[in-house]
Amino acid sequence: MTSSIPGNRDVPVSQYDLSTYWGRVQHSANISDPRTLFTTAAGLENAKQLVTAYKTGKIRDMTPELWEAKKTIDSTLHPDTGQPVFLPFRMSCFVLSNLVVTAGMLTPGLGTAGILGWQITNQSLNVGINFSNANKSMPLPTSTIVKSYFTAVTASCGVALGLNALVPRLKSLSPNAKMVAGRLVPFAAVASAGVLNVFLMRGEEIRQGIDVYPVLSEEEKHKVETGTLEVQSLGKSKKAAVLAVGETAASRVFNSTPIMVLPPLILVRLQKTDWLKQRPRMVTPVNLGLVLTTSVFALPLALGVFPQQQAVSAQTLEPEFHARGGKDGMVEFNRGI
Repeated sequence: MTSSIPGNRDVPVSQYDLSTYWGRVQHSANISDPRTLFTTAAGLENAKQLVTAYKTGKIRDMTPELWEAKKTIDSTLHPDTGQPVFLPFRMSCFVLSNLVVTAGMLTPGLGTAGILGWQITNQSLNVGINFSNANKSMPLPTSTIVKSYFTAVTASCGVALGLNALVPRLKSLSPNAKMVAGRLVPFAAVASAGVLNVFLMRGEEIRQGIDVYPVLSEEEKHKVETGTLEVQSLGKSKKAAVLAVGETAASRVFNSTPIMVLPPLILVRLQKTDWLKQRPRMVTPVNLGLVLTTSVFALPLALGVFPQQQAVSAQTLEPEFHARGGKDGMVEFNRGI
């Protein structure tokens, strides 16, 4: 990200209004643009030079070329190390990396081995993405990562196998309802494992609290940009941490909902058509197409639900923050991912 580029002037976070849902959707679509995967070494170097020129004051205002350079850097470089993130684990590769795995989990009629295999593959991919994009200045202990991984695998496999065994026994459901419920089992498994994983990985934040900062006025923001004001943390808040981790857990559910709910429901309807009945070999390509289409269009809508930088009233946090809010008595904190 641009924070890894030298210079004492911060690049604006986004060209879109992140205080609005639609602005966050546009921003999410921008950072997950798979076209940045084709950036060459020369293109990346040129982007670095442009951003460096802005951060060192050689370029005064943001231009379309600078926004494009920022997009390239944000989607390619790790914010702490300044090194390119391994390509399959970049946010811009999220749709492609998850395409085969998601389609595999949503394949109709999977046996026990297939369920276990795809759930383990999915959690392994999640670990790779989380590890590659994690904060390298305060790395998680290996033991925490391993514990989180095996817990998530156990949870996802347990839920998937348990529900697959339970759904056929539900006498109150019609055969069609059972089929639909069965197709949604992977979503339940992934969502439950995702929520559990968030609380395991970020439990220390809830116990210790996270940094909160005063919301700045326009004048204060200008001073920060010019380097005449440095914003200091007001302290660590456990209540802010609970909100941040809770919203992140909810966002994991929102992120997986469109991708793992819409394709199987649509596929159920399509499998009843004569065209697909006569072409059973087309089920897998159709499934892949549904997952890809849903991921491209629905993922930004899900990612934009919660703002990355969350602002709340200082009065909602611990007493020591009540009289220390910034603009309109508000404080803010980074929600995390």
